[in-house]
Amino acid sequence: MNSPIILGALESIQVGRTRQYDGNSDAGKPWSSAIAKQAISGPVEVTETKLVGDEQADLKHHGGIDKAVLAYAAAHYPLWQQEYPDRPLGPGSFGENLTLSQANEESVCIGDVIEIGDCQLQISQPRQPCWKLDRRWKIPKLAMIVQQNGRTGWYYRVIRTGSIEAGLPVTLIERPFPDLTVAWASRVMYAKPRSTEDDLRLAECEALSESWKTTLFRRAKKGREPDSSARLDGPS
Repeated sequence: MNSPIILGALESIQVGRTRQYDGNSDAGKPWSSAIAKQAISGPVEVTETKLVGDEQADLKHHGGIDKAVLAYAAAHYPLWQQEYPDRPLGPGSFGENLTLSQANEESVCIGDVIEIGDCQLQISQPRQPCWKLDRRWKIPKLAMIVQQNGRTGWYYRVIRTGSIEAGLPVTLIERPFPDLTVAWASRVMYAKPRSTEDDLRLAECEALSESWKTTLFRRAKKGREPDSSARLDGPS
């Protein structure tokens, strides 16, 4: 890229604390999550692994260097509200930290580096929706619906820590892999039939998260499909 490009603005910032859910209302086992995020105002510090004030209950599948910050496209919310008018599906509804005004899965790419305030973030992978979305909103198969319609959101790793605030511009600093959109990466992961060529092409992207690289290389080598039932269905 010759010069930075403004990609709209940071519309809102959401954080959440871990809470316990008893499971009685959905016939499931008790569970814990910080999926319920609430908007906050003012400057927020971004560390290497999260936003200050935010938590992740399941550190095996959430958080860490490659999944420090979860972003979501603001344009998706009106669609969700049309489809589920009895659910308040607005910013923070899908566990996201950042709501971005002019970005979506088709327009951003793996490896994109953005700057918000004095913080720099890099896209590492699409978000893989899980069963906690179903349980939180009492919408059967919502995680599968998100996976299929592609309104997943995406994760950032933190390249430079710093402070961000709602209303600040989102500036694209670098786009090293312009052909590897987040939407394409999701389609590769869930393709049926899958393509070994696409698996390897995506896995060889140096900016991709380590967990996705491992899954794709293993799949390409051994021909095994990852078992997604636990992620989508959760504990019975």
